[in-house]
Amino acid sequence: MSYGVVWFKRDLRLHDHAALCAASAQGPLLCLYIIEPQLWQQPDLSSQHYHFLLECLHDLRQSLQQRGMTLLVKVGEACAVLEQLYQASPFRALYAHEETGNHFTFQRDLAVASWCRAHGLPWQEFRQSGVIRRLASRDGWAARWEQFVSAPCLPVPPMQAWPAPLASDTTPSPEQLGIYPFDPPQRQRGGRRRAIAVLQDFLATRSAYYRGGISSPLSAPSACSRLSPYLAMGCLSLREIVQSTRRRLTQLPADNTRQHKGLQAFISRLHWHCHFMQKLESEPAIEWRNLHPGYDGLREEEVDAARLQALMDGRTGWPLVDACVAMLRHTGWLNFRMRAMLVSVAAYPLWLHWRPVGLWLARCFLDYEPGIHWSQLQMQAGTTGINTTRVYNPVKQAMDHDPQGRFVRQWLPAMRRVPDSWLFQPWKMPDDLCRQHGLEGEYALVQPQVELESATRLARQRLHARRNDQAVRAGKQAILHKHGSRKQLPRAGGSAKPAATVQLALPLEAEPAPD
Repeated sequence: MSYGVVWFKRDLRLHDHAALCAASAQGPLLCLYIIEPQLWQQPDLSSQHYHFLLECLHDLRQSLQQRGMTLLVKVGEACAVLEQLYQASPFRALYAHEETGNHFTFQRDLAVASWCRAHGLPWQEFRQSGVIRRLASRDGWAARWEQFVSAPCLPVPPMQAWPAPLASDTTPSPEQLGIYPFDPPQRQRGGRRRAIAVLQDFLATRSAYYRGGISSPLSAPSACSRLSPYLAMGCLSLREIVQSTRRRLTQLPADNTRQHKGLQAFISRLHWHCHFMQKLESEPAIEWRNLHPGYDGLREEEVDAARLQALMDGRTGWPLVDACVAMLRHTGWLNFRMRAMLVSVAAYPLWLHWRPVGLWLARCFLDYEPGIHWSQLQMQAGTTGINTTRVYNPVKQAMDHDPQGRFVRQWLPAMRRVPDSWLFQPWKMPDDLCRQHGLEGEYALVQPQVELESATRLARQRLHARRNDQAVRAGKQAILHKHGSRKQLPRAGGSAKPAATVQLALPLEAEPAPD
């Protein structure tokens, strides 16, 4: 008799776990997690992701122990660890969920597949979201998503433990692994228990404020679901979130229209969550290459290191932008509209390429999900060739979403000394007024690196000139065919227009239109 190995990756739970169910049905099994040093040295990860992972592993280990199982944690590269395990005690098959991750995980999975073939071992991989591997066409994708999320959640199966032939390794520190040192003091903590508590809290009360509450940085921390880091690490499955939300909808009183609308909007974001991940699954190169090659060379040769550093330091001079960076550095989280504004400011007035900006933000976002992240970076930067230009004016955003300056004054001490009349454009304050209000020394206001209106106007002109190029326009249809949504939108008169030709909503905590 032999055993199967269940390789946990970003699916750190026992509930609704297809790989675990398949392995347990075939006999004894061993649960394995591999801490891969090369993965953690990638430029899109930081120590906050690692600490969150360890918290998730703690919960997973406890859940397994309650069922008489253990979690074997090994440190090393995946093929080397599997070889070591196989040499110590040969196993019959490898089981895992499919993963739409960064370039490293894509290449690692190819190497593992090659290793399995060389050893004559089956590697069974299972879907854990609406993303479809080797998708031939987007036609019918929405129906397949619905079919997946509507299928019954898999219960935790009865498991028979195979004695681990190796001992778990000592967990290395972030410093030992060489991980980028960024761990915000007020980030969310990991683990399935916390994930369930956040989900229950959102479904019970906070979802009533979802519609209308997710745009402002003041209301968004409680109005948004805050489930994204748990979904990214697989503490909860997409299917159980969708089904829990739908059950809650059936329990609400009919007159509770506000919460009904909030939960329905949330489900639509879960759909778009997978829609954007599918783009990276179908075209992994969008992590580092423009989706539309017609935009190659648009910004690459003009990256201004001083402007990039000013953005990362939260010293652009635009208060709402700098306050968002301060919050991000303290919490590891921002609502979608403020994220989009950061990318817009980087891409247009600062004229920065999306790749270095995206790496910085990936390290900062605790809920970094590669498929969503790189698709959104390119969409906001205007390099997809199929989306409308999205420019967020940071002054107007402040007027709309922080009109009393509560947010910027919370995160920027200097702004507490700025009079209300200068709240939105403090860099225009006369020198004598700055001195009068003590805006000197550590409280000195930062002057913007560029003049906002003229720099944005020039950026628009340069982007639109490229967009109007005949060859660029000719390449648009192929991208729409490969990546555009096929969801049908109703037209007047009852006919429908394919959504691949229009701009649609964004995933999870997003709203459809910039200002």
